[in-house]
Amino acid sequence: MTGSEIPVIALSGNPNSGKTTIFNNLTGGRQHVGNWPGVTVEKKEGTTRFEKTEMKIVDLPGTYSLTAYSIEEMIVRDFITGEKPDVVVDVVDASNLERNLYLSTQLIELGAPVIIALNMIDVAESRKIKINIPLFHELLGVTAVPMVGVKNIGTDELKSAMFKAANGALKPRSTKVNYGKEIEEEIEKLEEEIRKDESVSEKVVGKYKSRWLAVKLLEGDEKVLDEIENLSGTESGIKKRLEASTRHLSSIYGEDIETVIVDNRYGFISGIIREAVDRRFVKPDTTSDRIDNILASRTLGFPIFALFMWLMFFLTFFVGKYPMNWIDGLIRGIGNLISSNITNPAWLKSLLVDGVVGGVGSVLVFIPQVFILFFFISILEDTGYLARAAFIMDRIMHWLGLHGKSFIPMVMGFGCNVPAVMATRTLENETDRIITILINPLMSCTARLPIYALFTAAFFAGNQGTITFSLYLLGIILAVLMAKLFRRFLFPGMGEPFVMELPPYRLPTIKGTFIHMWERGSMFLRKAGTIILAGSVVIWFLSYMPPGAKYGSSQSIAGIIGRAIEPVFKPLGFDWRAAIALLFGFVAKEIVVSAFGTILGVGENREMISRGLKGFFNPLSAYSFMVFTLLYTPCMATAAVIRKETGSRKWTAFAIGYSFVLAWVVAFIIYRCGLLLGL
Repeated sequence: MTGSEIPVIALSGNPNSGKTTIFNNLTGGRQHVGNWPGVTVEKKEGTTRFEKTEMKIVDLPGTYSLTAYSIEEMIVRDFITGEKPDVVVDVVDASNLERNLYLSTQLIELGAPVIIALNMIDVAESRKIKINIPLFHELLGVTAVPMVGVKNIGTDELKSAMFKAANGALKPRSTKVNYGKEIEEEIEKLEEEIRKDESVSEKVVGKYKSRWLAVKLLEGDEKVLDEIENLSGTESGIKKRLEASTRHLSSIYGEDIETVIVDNRYGFISGIIREAVDRRFVKPDTTSDRIDNILASRTLGFPIFALFMWLMFFLTFFVGKYPMNWIDGLIRGIGNLISSNITNPAWLKSLLVDGVVGGVGSVLVFIPQVFILFFFISILEDTGYLARAAFIMDRIMHWLGLHGKSFIPMVMGFGCNVPAVMATRTLENETDRIITILINPLMSCTARLPIYALFTAAFFAGNQGTITFSLYLLGIILAVLMAKLFRRFLFPGMGEPFVMELPPYRLPTIKGTFIHMWERGSMFLRKAGTIILAGSVVIWFLSYMPPGAKYGSSQSIAGIIGRAIEPVFKPLGFDWRAAIALLFGFVAKEIVVSAFGTILGVGENREMISRGLKGFFNPLSAYSFMVFTLLYTPCMATAAVIRKETGSRKWTAFAIGYSFVLAWVVAFIIYRCGLLLGL
């Protein structure tokens, strides 16, 4: 309640949505007309009754949004944030959802207790637009009441919903628009600055949500900007953070940030419509709709997605082999230079040539392929297609009783599992979040790409792209199946519904694409200079010691450890050298490649490593090995972030344990079935 005994209900909606008719149906003759204070805009108020309870109805001016561009918009915004009505009924034209729901999303973002009055439902049905009301209600997170205002149909149902909401019986679910990775990151930074500024947090955050304020600041909302500046000053941390965020986002998108935010809001709406509205008879009215009818269709969507994925991997290997050869030659030259100039002591020469140059160089040689892959992923993301990929997978996951929103962090896992696990914070339901975290390491990150590149070049030279694509596809399939098992046995019950945002298609900017590529690819370089370097030195030491043992032999410490754990891997077709490489791969998957180069004593020379691998692998065991590296325990950094995000050692241990068992079982099946088939 607002403090008075009579609940206050605000009536909002677009012009021509039938809001006035519904206001008259609710209030009848119990209404009066005046003006809003200080302006000539008409103000209508009235009362209605449900059972024995009287409710005050305030008819807000018709408006399309809550952006502070017009007097009407400011009246609506100020009334909701200042007067804080018990309920906001947003009247929506059901035959024109895309335009009308824009205001609805802004009201929900503002934190208002919203009920959607789906007016003109008869007009929508006459145009063969069928709305799944329960699903629409669940996706948007607020109650939806179908109505025909001109026939006074649905008025009693609306009164009942208003009464329940005003008395706390209807609790809306928190729903938010996802504006994309870059904008969401800047929103979080701005929110942090807003909360840190005491003068702002005390007087403004109580009135507005900090997230809403951050979005409005990025949109350039003049009233919010003035209010923040008046409280914190022009040189405040908020102002500086906003300037830095605006510069960063402008460099990526190459256009006005407000336009990008608006586009993403419409993408959120488009996701609701695609899920809850039967559009088979609705004529598409935008270019994005027409493209989606092909790329995101029920019949062609998945085959096209699979084709794009295969093409991405084919081009990654085809284009990447040329710069790889240049880097390979450069690193080999560095190794030869060190070898010819440093002869004593022998251990130092071996450390530099076999450990440092050989270990790190064997990974660095794959930099072109990693950057090319990130380049293609950036293009797919910036064009808006990756959101469609999640939407396409949503249908498959729905069939399994799951939801496609979890596929978004999974897609991010193609880059790196660490930020992908962190991205599960966008999932409102804790069960869905934990399941997504548990299956995310099954998505093939770029750290595994050097392993695939090495083995496919050695054993599947003519089909590198196809073999690699099969591994990525296997990871997706197993992730979905494991999610189904976890849902059934560990977390029985359905997950919460969600909206899959479908931003409009756009041409990516060259600068933005390269920024994305560098931001993600540079992580690979940093790992090469830290974790992989340290791991390579440790592997060199274990392969070099004890004194007198042949370098990298079974008599070395590495060989002794490898022999000890070899029985676990022998049924999969792996010997002790593969076992020790996998053991160190827990630190970082890229170390698997450097481990082979170090153990074989051939440094970074890809041809020599490939030749050495053929001594204890064949095509069947090589594929089994790649499958194992795809599925087995997440790297140390991913395990650490799983511990942080779940807040539980139990789930971290479970993620490590089940993925190792899954990897062993799948690799065993592939290897043993291959032997039976004579492969």
